[in-house]
Amino acid sequence: MRSILNLVIQRLGLGLITLLVVSIIIFSAIELLPGDLAEAVLGQSATEETLTAFRKELGLDQPAVFRYFDWIGSALTGDFGVSLATQRPISELIGIRAWNTFFLAGYAAAIAVPLAVTLGIFAALYRNSWFDRTVSYLSLGAISFPEFFIAYILLLVFSVELGMFPSIASVDPDTPLSTRLYICFLPALTLTLIVVAHMMRMTRASIINLLALPYVEMAHLKGAKPWWVIVVHTLPNALAPIINVIAINLAFLIVGVVLVEVVFVYPGLGQLLVDSVAKRDVTVVQSACLIFAATYILLNLLADVLSILTNPRLMHPR
Repeated sequence: MRSILNLVIQRLGLGLITLLVVSIIIFSAIELLPGDLAEAVLGQSATEETLTAFRKELGLDQPAVFRYFDWIGSALTGDFGVSLATQRPISELIGIRAWNTFFLAGYAAAIAVPLAVTLGIFAALYRNSWFDRTVSYLSLGAISFPEFFIAYILLLVFSVELGMFPSIASVDPDTPLSTRLYICFLPALTLTLIVVAHMMRMTRASIINLLALPYVEMAHLKGAKPWWVIVVHTLPNALAPIINVIAINLAFLIVGVVLVEVVFVYPGLGQLLVDSVAKRDVTVVQSACLIFAATYILLNLLADVLSILTNPRLMHPR
């Protein structure tokens, strides 16, 4: 247990360092944007006195280093500043949007993870059969297309032609759970089709790699049924790489929802990011990117810990 705690502490330290580097990259990228931020926000008709007062209010008259430390210090305390476009606290804007994004990602994960693991188990059980080939072709075909293309195809079929689901995923905090699940089904299905192939093929490959081991052959010789051998004897030992690829795809579900949210006009963090870029609301852009980066790092940390818990041999170097 102590070794696991030491590992978690080490991974958290590396994660904080990585997040610090990412925050520097985010801030530097915003600083390198062409044009004057004050003029972009106030417009070209603004007077020089107004521009000067606005730059002083935002701290743009200070060196970039001071502004970075002021921003990152406030962000660590949960204060992301004020939106330039709406003059509302960014934490207030991001709060409900982040919840919507996490809900959509969790909804898609609840469909994709069991589906991918089940398909991977059956593909390994009936490997090289018509089922294995069909599932592989369909999943690889789905992952070969960009998210917006799959989203528009689903909209065309299920919304325009069949009229089964709404084309706009408009939700608010008062939307009941059943209604929210119905409205968000097409965005969740889009994300599911994108990530299911990675998890399914990793599950299949991990199980097949273990089927030739002596203990698996012994289970077959004892008369155990093929599905029992895979589920009971093989799957537990194949969990480490499966958990890793699941965690990576969960991170993608959260940080890769931007295009899907834009297509379905879903009020999530990705839609807010796109709107803020269009309005040049750089304070919101910085905050949203920082949240995406922190989420990705935390999910990778979770994947490392869960992989080691399922396979303690990963703790020791070979």
